[in-house]
Amino acid sequence: MPQAYAPILVALAVAFLLGGVLLGLSLVAGKRTGGRVKLSTYESGLPLLDRSRKRLSIAFFLIAIDFVVFDVEAAFLYPWVAVLREAGWAIFWAVVVFLGLILVGYAYVWKKGGLELAAPPQRRTAERAA
Repeated sequence: MPQAYAPILVALAVAFLLGGVLLGLSLVAGKRTGGRVKLSTYESGLPLLDRSRKRLSIAFFLIAIDFVVFDVEAAFLYPWVAVLREAGWAIFWAVVVFLGLILVGYAYVWKKGGLELAAPPQRRTAERAA
């Protein structure tokens, strides 16, 4: 019985050994010597034009969250399409309810302004007054 596991143990040993060798090579190759100019960051042979850590608008993150929430539904629709003919009408109506809930959520986010990158100035002042 233990002899059946020998190939697996050899593969694990080779994987750990190879990982250690690659880690050691990257450590050795990563040692740099040089001045400030040689160690400065550049891309495509050109120096950077501005700061790399820019501040992003919160609207970017809101749109990203909306994208993830509403596009994950595609992961649920692929298996449904694959078994639609065999599953029958019960699965069809379950997915219709699922899509209805997704559309209700989409309408709510749209009504709340979650899909707008920048609200018009008149709307902002009206919202502050309310």
